[in-house]
Amino acid sequence: MDHNPPNAKKQKYICGIDAALDIIGGKWKAHILYALMDGTLRYSQIQPALPRKITQRMLTKELRDLEKSGLVTRTVYPEIPPKVEYSLTDKGRSIMPILDQLCTWGGENITEEIEIICS
Repeated sequence: MDHNPPNAKKQKYICGIDAALDIIGGKWKAHILYALMDGTLRYSQIQPALPRKITQRMLTKELRDLEKSGLVTRTVYPEIPPKVEYSLTDKGRSIMPILDQLCTWGGENITEEIEIICS
């Protein structure tokens, strides 16, 4: 569902790097994608899987952005209480090798010790 008004201008990018960073940039999106790499998670399972504390409001916002970008799918089950699961789409899985390369590059090129090793 598109939340933009019908006459809203679409974002134009100078290059693909701008578009990619707009979609996965920021403090949380890559970490959320990594958390979903091994399979479907419920909302309550994502937060503890992240390396740093994230507020529920920010997690909800980032998941909505990733869903809107087509990287994550959200499935709601009609139960009481509602069960909501998130998983990577094919498009989301396609970015994982790039995130793996970024993780490896960061590990090889930083001067401080890394606490979490890329898998």
